[in-house]
Amino acid sequence: MSQKSLSVKNKIHKKILSNLNNKEISRIFKEFKNSLNIKNDFAVAVSGGADSLTLAFLSKCYALKNNIKVKCFVVDHKLRKESTAEAKLVIKTLKKIDVNGKILTWIGKKPSKNIQSISRDKRYSLLVKECKKNNIKQILIGHHLDDLFENFLIRILRGSGLNGLISLNKKTIYKDGDTEILRPLLNLEKKDLTYLSKKIFNFFIKDPSNNNENYKRIRIRNLLNFLEDEGLDKKKFLLTINNLKDSDKSIKFYLAKNIRENTTYSIKKNTFILNQNFFDQSHEVIFRSLTKVIQILGKKYYPVRGKSINMLIKGINARSFSKVTLGGCFIDRVNETILISKEN
Repeated sequence: MSQKSLSVKNKIHKKILSNLNNKEISRIFKEFKNSLNIKNDFAVAVSGGADSLTLAFLSKCYALKNNIKVKCFVVDHKLRKESTAEAKLVIKTLKKIDVNGKILTWIGKKPSKNIQSISRDKRYSLLVKECKKNNIKQILIGHHLDDLFENFLIRILRGSGLNGLISLNKKTIYKDGDTEILRPLLNLEKKDLTYLSKKIFNFFIKDPSNNNENYKRIRIRNLLNFLEDEGLDKKKFLLTINNLKDSDKSIKFYLAKNIRENTTYSIKKNTFILNQNFFDQSHEVIFRSLTKVIQILGKKYYPVRGKSINMLIKGINARSFSKVTLGGCFIDRVNETILISKEN
């Protein structure tokens, strides 16, 4: 790069960082950076909504301050006729913060049912594939505090246990076992992100599906807006979720202890042997321990459904228990021990 081009680049970067002089933007950026510890190049998923555009801006500032690079990817699902034009508009908008984004297009048949769930899985798949091409192992996603509350209520409606209720974490590992999905905006409210997006870009895309009450998530979102108008204390709501997370950590401690002390793994036979003490724990510890062992041996990213695990526990406690297949594993009883082996 020539000296002149470098000088122009530096001026652009100084102008981008000067936005942090705004007191409110500075507060948002501080919350964002405190949620990150990235030292290598990383990626950001940008949809064009206020949350993801804000994430792109904050990421650019973080990258400049830490002398690393950020890549922004826009997924075009092609579920709406406007999607391609919107994706191109987002790419153009990102140029305002000196980011050359890339569009990742979903090619293939589109679903008619479970649209949001299938689209989410496809989006992650496209993002991770592109990151591998660029030797990137961390992807930032724009989930925020309001999403955390939505997820909590949706899981309640599904009858989820403690682990499911608090499943939206700041960091999760994608099913490839290598790529980190990071959510550094989880402590920030939607209104913060909307403010910043308007201030920096004077623009964000409004997804029409956000008004479609055929989707459960939208109905939950509208319910939360109603509850907030009625005086819902979000700080207390968050305190409750954080208290549940502390309880979850305690259960995970005993889960690990139960597997460590009450199982034996046979490398030769690729089999876990569970002794009698394995089942002399609280139901939640037994439930999670059994789920984990089956998931490890079955080599599945998603755990076996809770209903199936509960039925298995009930069967093991019954005298009539016989060999069953679950999660890619054989589960059998020999005297007072339970054997779990990989299904061939």
